[in-house]
Amino acid sequence: MNNLDDLRLYAKLDPDGMLKAIRDFPRQLEAGLKLGMQSRLPQRYSQVNKIVVLGMGGSAIGGDLIGGLISKETACPVIVSRDYDLPGYVDEQTLVIASSYSGNTEETISAFTGALKTNAKKLVITTGGKLATIASKNHVPVILFDYKAQPRAVLGYNLGLLIGVFQKLGILENQSGAFGVAIKTLDDLSATLDATMPVTNNPAKQLAQKLVGKIVVTYGAQLFAEVAHRWKTQVNENSKAWGFYEAFSELNHNAVVGYEFPKELADKVCVVMLRAPSIHPRNLKRYELTGQMLEGAGVGYEVIDGQGDSILAQAMSLILLGDWVTYYLAILYGADPSPVKVISTLKDQLAKPA
Repeated sequence: MNNLDDLRLYAKLDPDGMLKAIRDFPRQLEAGLKLGMQSRLPQRYSQVNKIVVLGMGGSAIGGDLIGGLISKETACPVIVSRDYDLPGYVDEQTLVIASSYSGNTEETISAFTGALKTNAKKLVITTGGKLATIASKNHVPVILFDYKAQPRAVLGYNLGLLIGVFQKLGILENQSGAFGVAIKTLDDLSATLDATMPVTNNPAKQLAQKLVGKIVVTYGAQLFAEVAHRWKTQVNENSKAWGFYEAFSELNHNAVVGYEFPKELADKVCVVMLRAPSIHPRNLKRYELTGQMLEGAGVGYEVIDGQGDSILAQAMSLILLGDWVTYYLAILYGADPSPVKVISTLKDQLAKPA
């Protein structure tokens, strides 16, 4: 197994610089928030009763997260649509946000083209591509940002932008206090997770070592179910490994029954439970009881607590930890964390004439 304290490995296995993107996460959040707050949007965009985010992969997860963050603060729900077709409930009181890092995601372009035929308010967040061109031709506001990385590695920009836009429109109250706490928490945490911190003092490296050779299943409750979702996709894309996620308390109504068979799988699985003080007390009790069930079934598990005094800080700290853990897991497997060759191959095949 590779030595995570050998800094030469990172230059060798990570030529595209995923390490830098992870280190930049707090700065991405700050830059995204500023850009969102500075955006020029029609005042009528604040007169909506629902928000639909069109996106796939790393461009969609920001919508999932902000939907969970603001669910208790506003009557305006945020719904993420990962499909070619526009949901039928989109109307003149809907803000449709098409989010695509490249601007060339075919599902997002298809759904956005459908949105152009409606009276919905429309907004595009991208770095360019076909989506920006279509939006400009149809006089739809476009927020452009510039950061060279894999789409999943620009979550800070994506989420920060959405928070800034929602604040500007008055959909979300000013988050400067909570945002400042979150950034301070991330900066403090970053020092302990960085590649320069040895395994003996680095919880991300330690957890990655425990996950080698395991199928990683991540659990979370409420907003932290979406954080678990993020961990799952990072295990897949960064670590090139099998990964899944489940949400409390739903998993207590089905998934726990499946711990029994096949018995030979028990020691091949590791469950990572993402926990935070802001989670409902009854769900926190479920974490405890589920841990007992996993132990009884011979399945290994880890409980990781979010840090910070706000729900935003707790969620962002767990996301940052997950990014580091899955990055180190890739290094342990001897894999380059950046490319997703199988996805590129799939897109090439889809682009061929039928």
